[in-house]
Amino acid sequence: MRRAHRIAAITKMLVEQPQRVYALGDFADIFGVSRSTLSEDLAIIRQAFGQLDLGLVETISGAIGGVRYFPDLTEAQIREEISKVCELLEEPQRILPGGFIFIDDVISSPFHLRNIGNIFATYFRSREPEYVVTVETAGIPVALKTASSLKIPLVIVRRQSRVAEGPVLTMRFLSGTARQIETMSLSRRALASKSRVLLIDDFMRAGGTLRGLTDLMGEFDCEVVGKGVFIETGWPKEKLVTDHLALVYLKEVDVENQKVLVQPADWV
Repeated sequence: MRRAHRIAAITKMLVEQPQRVYALGDFADIFGVSRSTLSEDLAIIRQAFGQLDLGLVETISGAIGGVRYFPDLTEAQIREEISKVCELLEEPQRILPGGFIFIDDVISSPFHLRNIGNIFATYFRSREPEYVVTVETAGIPVALKTASSLKIPLVIVRRQSRVAEGPVLTMRFLSGTARQIETMSLSRRALASKSRVLLIDDFMRAGGTLRGLTDLMGEFDCEVVGKGVFIETGWPKEKLVTDHLALVYLKEVDVENQKVLVQPADWV
């Protein structure tokens, strides 16, 4: 196999399995070349990715040796992606009765969803989460892509328990906006005790769901190492959680004038 073909194949394998460590010996067996030749191939890939800001290709030293890929985004790429999302969300036709906006097409778009997940992964990777946790159902796509980028399992908390889940822990929590008592349930087998977890949700108003998730993780004796939200509203001003990362800030929905005011979060 020619070097160009080998580099193309290695690149595809790395990108499709972010954070997976490939041993140089495995590549040597697949392509029938020496480790020194593979090191030269990886140097070319790493240089190209660095010049084009396509993520990080990390070489692992040691007796075995290996390589892995991180789909991290640069600050400029994060700003560009969130700005594009804000432009989409400001479209007047997205306004729904009650002052809400339609976001399902954005969090269902493979392109935007991939970038949103990579943004959360880039920000929270250093905290070394072992699980991504979300509540059914709207937040699942964002949480799943985040878990995929981090190469860790996704755990979905249910609104109602299911028989097939076995023993569950059910907890009541106070909704931040409606001020109503709601419930969430999680199978005892879904999450290992003492785990490090990252909470991800698609939309946050008062923060009741994230607060409930945090309390539920405490019941599993797990440590919450981060909280990520795709969109946070400007109302109500008093939130039940403050230590979270939002990507987009929904300031105002003017139903009468058909106007939506959205901006990137301050940290962006």
